[in-house]
Formats: sequence, structure tokens, C-alpha cells
Amino acid sequence: IVGEIALKMAVARFARTFGTLIASGVPMMRALEIVGETSGNRVLASAIDDARISIRDGSKLSLPLEQSGLFPAMVTHMVDIGEESGRLSEMLVKIGDFYDQEVEQTVKGLTSMIEPMLIIFMGVIVGFIAISVMTPIFKLVNSIQ
Repeated sequence: IVGEIALKMAVARFARTFGTLIASGVPMMRALEIVGETSGNRVLASAIDDARISIRDGSKLSLPLEQSGLFPAMVTHMVDIGEESGRLSEMLVKIGDFYDQEVEQTVKGLTSMIEPMLIIFMGVIVGFIAISVMTPIFKLVNSIQ
């Protein structure tokens, strides 16, 4: 689950940063270079670098992203549609928004699952403390009688 959250966060960061750079007029090759350097994930940076090489050789952006196996199919399809329609930056921002929401929902779900477990765990600890305090008292009372 943690790996899934990390991947979604990395994809969201990639899409949002790349989309913002493209929308700002940064050339695609330079934007990919910047995104790769700022990704914070070596595996993702390597996939982005491979994509840069493929694009330089004439490939579409969606193909090397799909071949890397890191990017979900939805991302590669939306990138492909964005390339064909000429609205790549908008699609990338939408991808970033979607994955940010996915991460938020996943974290909320995990939090709602962990809270009851923590309450039970704390109850067990309090129970052990109560038993460890009460046992010597009962032994002392029994030894007096």
C-alpha cells in the first residue's frame, strides 16, 4: 500500500510539474529534463530520461511512458490524447489533480482503518498496566490474611 501511494504521489508530481512547464512555454525536451531532475525518484527519473531519448528519436511521449511500466494505463492514454489534441499541458494538470485526489482518498482510508486498531492496542496496554499494578496489591492483601 505504501508503494502504491508513493507511485501515485510521484506520478502526480511528474504530471503537475511537466504540465506547468509545458503551459509556461518551456520546450518539451527541457521540461522533461527538469522534471527528471526534480522527481525525487531515481526509477521515475530514469524512465523520464528514457522518454527524452525516445522523443528525441521521433517517438511520441506516451509510448516510452507506457513501455517503462511505471505509469498507469490511464496516464499514458491521457498523455496520448493530449498529444493528439494539442492540449498536453491541460491533460497533465488533470492527471496531477486526479492522482492527488487518489492519494488523499487512500490516506484517508488508511487512517480510518488504523484508528480503531490504535484504540484497541492502547486498551490492551492500559489493561496490562492495570494488571501489573493490581497483581502486587492482591498478593500483598493475600499475604496479610
